[in-house]
Amino acid sequence: MKKDNKLIKVPIISILLMLSFFTVYAGNPQRAGQAGASELLINPWARTSGWADANVAGVRGLEGMYSNVAGLAFTSKTELIFSQTSWLQYGNKMFSSNNSVSNISSFGFSQKVGESGVLGLAVMSMDFGEIEITTVDLPDGGIGTYSPKFMNIGFSYAKIFSNSIYGGVTFKMISEQISNVGANGIALDAGIQYVTGKSDNLKFGISLKNVGPRMSFSGDGLSFRGFNPDGTYKGTVEQRSSEFELPALLNIGVAYDIQITKHRISGAGTFTSNSFQKDQYRLGCEYSYKEMFMIRTGYTYEDGIRDPSTRTTALRGPSGGFTVELPMGSSGSTFGIDYSYRHTDPFQGSHSIGARINL
Repeated sequence: MKKDNKLIKVPIISILLMLSFFTVYAGNPQRAGQAGASELLINPWARTSGWADANVAGVRGLEGMYSNVAGLAFTSKTELIFSQTSWLQYGNKMFSSNNSVSNISSFGFSQKVGESGVLGLAVMSMDFGEIEITTVDLPDGGIGTYSPKFMNIGFSYAKIFSNSIYGGVTFKMISEQISNVGANGIALDAGIQYVTGKSDNLKFGISLKNVGPRMSFSGDGLSFRGFNPDGTYKGTVEQRSSEFELPALLNIGVAYDIQITKHRISGAGTFTSNSFQKDQYRLGCEYSYKEMFMIRTGYTYEDGIRDPSTRTTALRGPSGGFTVELPMGSSGSTFGIDYSYRHTDPFQGSHSIGARINL
């Protein structure tokens, strides 16, 4: 790898900073609820969600496609992740759409291409279960059910620019569908990480997420049969849905690793500037033994989160999780299990579990 080139560092970091601050507005509580596609704000991966998404600066591998796509550039060869999330659980049976607001299934795949590039694919699907169809005349239902389906598909490319600079972009397709109404859209993420220090233990990261055109709903569900004012003609009237913006945001983070023989302690902090809700401060810490067993915790703070009368989210702030990762043979391949828990009020928290294969 070539030595760091200061002439490369300064323009890349400056351009990304300028793009970020000109594109994303500061957090604005008065605009809360005005954006759509809020599923873009849900982290479906178990490892990074365990420490509150605080590790924007140090995330590595496939999970970087959510937090900071620049981390995807650290994929050594091939990585696969299967993840299941019980989002906002209210029943006793975990990972069931009948006992949670949504059951989220996610799959990710990344592959190194060439000397310094990595391609990534991630699919996130939300299942809300069967919902009773009701009408004004039949408020109790009994005429069938429908099942909303939300899906996000991301395609990423990340690259190693030097020993210290890593960057990447993600193109996302967004789909929200019920039986007769749907909305489709696109969004773009971009991120950069800068690694420095004697042992590459000091890291900085910036990620810009969910930037794209407005979306709107369409379909037969927005049409109805109506009469002309004179009552002589009956026809189909099609209503138009209002457009809505995507929940764009900017993350700025720092992370630091302390390595003591077989042990590692990592701390991370991230500031999140949201366009359509309050700004957030994320702190996280992870302990690792031989990179085979990891335990982590995190906390997300925003103004008024401790008071039920001013809280605007069900997520209370605390989160935690662990990872067990074991080698497969002598080739360097590993198999891991990740778990995370996010505390909520109301509901009984959100649980995520994932299986990870590094080849």
